[in-house]
Amino acid sequence: MLSLIVNPAAGGGRAGRVLEEVQSALSARGLEHHVERTTSLEHARELARSAAASGETAVALGGDGLVGAVADALKHSDGVVGVLPGGRGNDFARVLGIPLDPQAACGVLATGVVRELDLGQVGPATFIGIASCGFDSDANRVANETRLVRGNLVYAYGALRTLASWRPARFEVRLDGGDVRQMRGYTVAAANSKAYGGGMFMAPAASLEDGLLDVVLVADVPKLRFLRLLPTVFKGEHVQQPNVEVLRASEVQISADRPFALYADGDPIAELPVTVRCLPKAVRVIVPKDG
Repeated sequence: MLSLIVNPAAGGGRAGRVLEEVQSALSARGLEHHVERTTSLEHARELARSAAASGETAVALGGDGLVGAVADALKHSDGVVGVLPGGRGNDFARVLGIPLDPQAACGVLATGVVRELDLGQVGPATFIGIASCGFDSDANRVANETRLVRGNLVYAYGALRTLASWRPARFEVRLDGGDVRQMRGYTVAAANSKAYGGGMFMAPAASLEDGLLDVVLVADVPKLRFLRLLPTVFKGEHVQQPNVEVLRASEVQISADRPFALYADGDPIAELPVTVRCLPKAVRVIVPKDG
């Protein structure tokens, strides 16, 4: 039995039609299910725990924030998470090779396999994708506040708006308790997964199964050059640039010379300074059989 956890907006409009189509696709595949509408991410966690206690698979129909909340609720348990992309970015599904069309993704629930995947952790909070700060903090805030742009282009819009007033920050980074590294620039990201922001491959070599975070440091360059390099993130080619460095660690401590929120899975989860850790094999997720 599948417990289909959806946002309350799925009751009408396009979201409602997507839910109806998903239910039809699940029924056509003989997958028994029932719908649980959330009132908040914390409620989604409660629904996920209830589903697992009943021996059901908790299936998140939504964006990375909802998927992350369900994964958080079921970490270090026998509970199983299913993913049906229905948000703006859908990067977790993209990285796993789950079709971005929710109806097509139903096929993975029918034929996929369960794998144990890593999570990132900051204090009591966990995340499935990439936690980042600095330029990314401001860009995420702008993206979340805007009503002018919809879909995954909202993250590119946030970046362009942020660049106009951006001034470099000075970061201090410590990997696995080693020496402190200093950097003046744009962003520090701790990546559990490869992508964020609707298909931006910030950490193209990151793995959800290696027990490590890919720590991406984006040092200062002139704004015009940064603007020209921004599209290369969608192919992960930015890591070839001399101002970008990628390191690996199981834990990273990050601080900055001015206040920043750390964003992960599209939402703020902590204020700097922070310690980000990798939780190896923390959650069981249904993934494509040949993925």
